Amino acid sequence: MDRKIKKLLADVKDGRVTAEEAYDRLKHMPFEDLDHTKIDHHRMVRKGMQEVVFGEGKSLKQIFDVVGSMRKQGLDVLVTRIDKAAGKKLCGRFRSGKYSEEARCFYIKEDSAVEGKGTVLVVSAGTSDIKVAEEAYITSMFFGNNTERLYDVGVAGIHRLLQNIGALEKARVIIVAAGMEGALPSIVAGIVGVPVIGVPTSIGYGASFGGLTALLAMLNSCSTVSVFNIDNGFGAAYFATLINRL
Repeated sequence: MDRKIKKLLADVKDGRVTAEEAYDRLKHMPFEDLDHTKIDHHRMVRKGMQEVVFGEGKSLKQIFDVVGSMRKQGLDVLVTRIDKAAGKKLCGRFRSGKYSEEARCFYIKEDSAVEGKGTVLVVSAGTSDIKVAEEAYITSMFFGNNTERLYDVGVAGIHRLLQNIGALEKARVIIVAAGMEGALPSIVAGIVGVPVIGVPTSIGYGASFGGLTALLAMLNSCSTVSVFNIDNGFGAAYFATLINRL
């Protein structure tokens, strides 16, 4: 059972919440219809991981409505792909929230429980790949993983990676964000014996085709690499969380 529901039932039993108040909270639990958005409050119960808000393409009012609804249900909140102006306004409306400009994420994280069994390591090939890596980092932290960073260790200076073998070896899952020719995930996967998730980024010169070259390189890796879509740091961290909970 979801921890939030358990707490609600305990509050009713102890008299901190009335039965009517509990009913009012629970009646929206399957999903809540805001007209523009149907919020899946039961996703935590079904999947063990709550719904996350994809901010790109949504109006600020729509995001305010969704975040407000989730907070009324006592849920933590993660909104991905929003710009600095929207992040600043969200922080003004929801004072407990934080905005990461590099990750382009707004989040409210009050539940400090660690769900993962090991460390998720987020690696970036270059400094230019950090935006995607940071989206993965914030998402991994949000879902309760012990998460560490290892940035700017790409193949142009492979000694930088080799000097951090210890960090690679202690990780349970590794996410590698790389643009240009997308070679770094293959190299990492050839060194370690844990799952490696490659995230091609849209960084690179003309023939990188907005990350397509890196994507195809990772899909054709002779090492065993799981590959997510271009710039999809969120998806990689979500999948890494599933692995880390096994």
